This record gives sequence, C-alpha cells and structure tokens, in this order.
Amino acid sequence: MLRRFTLIFLLVAFVSCDSAPEGYLKFSGKLENNKDSVMTLLGYRGFSKSIPINADGSFSDTIKVKFPGIYSMQTNKNNRAPIFLDNGYNLKLKGNSEEFITSFKYSGKGSQNSNYLVSQVKFGRSIPNPQILNNMEEDAFKAKLESIKKGYDSILDSYKDLDTTLVSNTRNQTKELVYFLNGLYERNRKVGIGGKSPKFENYVNYKGGKTSLDDFKGSFVYIDVWATWCGPCIQQIPYLKKIEKEFRNKKIAFVSISTDEPRKSGGSWEAAEKKWRNFVKAKNLGGVQLWSGKDFSFQQAYQINGIPRFILVDDQGNIRAYNAPRPSDPALKVLLNSVGLKDK
Repeated sequence: MLRRFTLIFLLVAFVSCDSAPEGYLKFSGKLENNKDSVMTLLGYRGFSKSIPINADGSFSDTIKVKFPGIYSMQTNKNNRAPIFLDNGYNLKLKGNSEEFITSFKYSGKGSQNSNYLVSQVKFGRSIPNPQILNNMEEDAFKAKLESIKKGYDSILDSYKDLDTTLVSNTRNQTKELVYFLNGLYERNRKVGIGGKSPKFENYVNYKGGKTSLDDFKGSFVYIDVWATWCGPCIQQIPYLKKIEKEFRNKKIAFVSISTDEPRKSGGSWEAAEKKWRNFVKAKNLGGVQLWSGKDFSFQQAYQINGIPRFILVDDQGNIRAYNAPRPSDPALKVLLNSVGLKDK
C-alpha cells in the first residue's frame, strides 16, 4: 500500500514540475543556433519579462500576465516574433534562431494561438510589396487582393479552438489590410502613366537658387526621392552615378530630391538643410541635387509612402513611370533605352 501511494505521489510531483502554478503560465523550449543570452517578452502597459537562455539554447520560466493577448518575443533587435500569452498556458517552443519565426513550432496548452500567428507571418511575407501591387493591371490587382483575403481566411479556418478575441482582431485586420491596399491602388491610379506629372516648384538647389520641374521641359527627368538617413537610398548612389555617366550625352536630367526634415536632422530645418548639403559634398553627388524643405506636396501627389522612390517624366512633362526601376535594377537601362532619348 505504501509503495502504491509513493508511486502516485511521484506522478503528481512530476506533473506539477511540468506545469505552472495556478494563475501563471509556463514558457519553455529550445532555440537552435542561438547566440543570445536573454529573451525578452514585451506587452501591454509596459509589461516586460526577461528569460535567461542557456548556452545550449534552452530556456524555461513561469510568467504572470495581466491580460491575455499578443505579446512580442525578442532575443535581439533583429529577432522579434509575436506570441499569444495567457495565464494557465503551458507553451513549449522549438525553433532556430537563424530562421526566427518561420521555424517556430509550439506545443502544449494554448499553443494553437501562437502557431496561428506564425502561419500569419509566413503568409504575410509572401504578399508583394505595395509598390509592385500598384503597378499591376486592374484585373490582376483585384485577383491578387482576393487571393490575399482568401489566404488569410484559409489560415484562420485551419486552426481550431483559437482565442475568440484573436479571431475577431484577425478578421478586422484582414479587412483593414484589403481596404488599405485597395485605397492605395486607387490613389496611385490617379497618377497614371501618360498623364501630366505633378510638379515641384522652387526647391532649394545645392548649386544655388531654386529649381522647379518646369525648368526641365524638353528633357526627360529621372527623379530620385531620398534622404540622408535612408540606408537603401544610400545603397543606390554608386549605381545612380554609373547610370548618370552612361547617359550623360542624352537629353535626360537626373534629379535627386532630398526629403530631410528636422526630426532626423538635429531638430531644426536649418540643421536638416545643413546635413543634406554636407552629405552631397562628402559623397560628391552628381546630377541635380535639390532639397524639398517644408514642401511635401510633390511626394504627397505621388503617394510616396517609402523611399527611395524613382520616377521617370518625359520631355513633355508626362509620367512615363511613376514607380520606375531603381538604378541597381537592370530594368532601368532597358526602360531608358526604350523611350527614345534624344542626343544633346
């Protein structure tokens, strides 16, 4: 009899060790190829919880959250993933730090919610950049938008017993995404190929004076909208210099419009202009270097939501490409060689 009770006691003790105390959740797992020593969970109203990661990538901790919902799990500034937490859960994670999020597989109580979030992220990464969507023909765009909606709905339908709040929020977010992409497409259609280009007027010229788009009538204009703080913009500089050199004997102006403003330039418009001027000088930038200052009407007219953005305007002031290829893209040379550029 004593032996029997001892066995029962050991079984109860084993179960207790693998679950969290009442009112808490347990989160454990292992990350292969991990190089970080701490995992941090961030969430509502300043919630923050640090979990030590062992040398072999394993971790385990008990946590108490004030609210059930989506939290952010991160091991460094580049590795972040959504995770759904609620007290009473017993989450176990297996994954690879070199394939953060996409390699994640959760098990245990409450795991379906976090696995669903992983599937959402994977599908979201397959959606084309809005700039690519905006260049589609209308029928192709509508078909793509419908496939995006069906894709998210299919993922939702494939998971059972999801948290009701998570389901509700997901349906709303899908509707908002479709609405946003459709609205962006419609706004960009108003700035269509062949129509008159929106104009910029009296932008500060690095070499002195003010410059407007109308100053380039009779010449094609390849416009680069950029900023000194933009890494992808800076990466295009060597390629742009090469294109400028290759087409130097053609009637095409290469115009770079800096959108530098106070928030990222020292807190004043004077500092923003100075930063732009110093950068142009330090990098020995060619072409026509302009600064838009406080006037963002040109960017707004072209619905520019991210930089760099490249635009091609023909010698009559009409739009040839409202989202032209980048200088690093071989498609740019193909485009410029196809529009009938005249010799100077």
